[in-house]
Amino acid sequence: MNDANLRTLREVPGADDYRFHGLFELSELQVGEVSMDRLVDKATGILDSLDGGVDAIIGYWDFPVSALVPILSERYGTRGTSLLSVAKCEHKYWSRLEQREAIAEYPRFGQVDLTAQDPQPPEGVRFPMWVKPAVAYSSELAFGVSNLAEFHSAVAQIRAGIGRVGRPFTYVLDRLDVPPAMTGIGGEVCLAEETLTGIQVAAEGYVHEGEVTVYGVLDSINYPDSSCFLRHQYPSTLPEPVLGRLRDVSARVVRQLGFDNATFSIEFFYDPRTDTIKLLEINPRHSQSHAVLFQYVDGAPNHHCMISLALGKDPDFPYRKGRYRMAAKWYYRWFADGVVRSVPSRADIERIEREIPGVRVCVLPQEGQRLSDAREQDSYSYEVAHIITGGDSEQELRAKYDHCVAALNLSFDGTAPGGRAERNQ
Repeated sequence: MNDANLRTLREVPGADDYRFHGLFELSELQVGEVSMDRLVDKATGILDSLDGGVDAIIGYWDFPVSALVPILSERYGTRGTSLLSVAKCEHKYWSRLEQREAIAEYPRFGQVDLTAQDPQPPEGVRFPMWVKPAVAYSSELAFGVSNLAEFHSAVAQIRAGIGRVGRPFTYVLDRLDVPPAMTGIGGEVCLAEETLTGIQVAAEGYVHEGEVTVYGVLDSINYPDSSCFLRHQYPSTLPEPVLGRLRDVSARVVRQLGFDNATFSIEFFYDPRTDTIKLLEINPRHSQSHAVLFQYVDGAPNHHCMISLALGKDPDFPYRKGRYRMAAKWYYRWFADGVVRSVPSRADIERIEREIPGVRVCVLPQEGQRLSDAREQDSYSYEVAHIITGGDSEQELRAKYDHCVAALNLSFDGTAPGGRAERNQ
């Protein structure tokens, strides 16, 4: 429950009636190899000590948070989806097997044998492809590869680091009756799947008493010639017939997973050249990254859906009742390593937010920190700031972003502007 999310939680409808209690610090969840036993013990100690009991247990992060929510909900009798349905989402190989039973909109995929002396791509999976652990944080250890040499390099790095998240996931698998297709698979599995092309989008929704609602679709725009996000933009610019197909595929697949009384976020690619949809991955939680975007456009953060469902209520999410016609979350990135020379103070950030209406800013690194030491980064870049902008046109969204980047005045030793390494350093 970091400062940014606590601020947003306190802005959901009815927040005056809620008391929020944090269970973990982010460092406990994503630094090193977590112990699920220790996390459960700590959480139960806190929950048992709360006056007045526990009305709801919520979370908006990937594993281990996504698994801890149903484990604790079962123990305390609160509402939420099952651990089984979460595991089917978080284990990306298992998820593909489930998708295959309900939809046709998925890429060719298969396992990579990490124990083989000369690992090879799965039969039928062609280059270019993505190679990644079946269970991971964000895009950690996910590599796009276009030939066998790059494939072998990626596999070597995955083999060295896959256990950090894969081993703790065994705690989840041991609590479940897995189907025959998953017998003996475990959490330390490497997955390869063909690269998807087109416009990347995310469908956000929830299931309440078996009824699926997709309340919004967002576009994800990458940096030029990169697989790294530049921004998420809401609402999507895709035509309504395509949005209808995305909603239909989302509903079919979450029903197949047995998902209920919880939020989800499903990432897709739509290729306008072929008019085809392909599912990238299913997240068993809404995206906390998008909370303020929905608040700006629809009038409530998507945290509202999570809280309502956990309290046994239909979210009845508002539609287009916000201040702005559109909103975006921008990822200000650095594309080379470096040491942070200066960062703005909290007072500086508050001043920027006052001076530019419809803006929220979060600077990630601390002064003196080496970017490569930061947690939760993808394999190709370093996030240095998240900037949310609301406006009535794309031009307004970008102008506010550019103004914020200039006002932050972030600087780094060892790199030039834009993140390219300086020749003479």
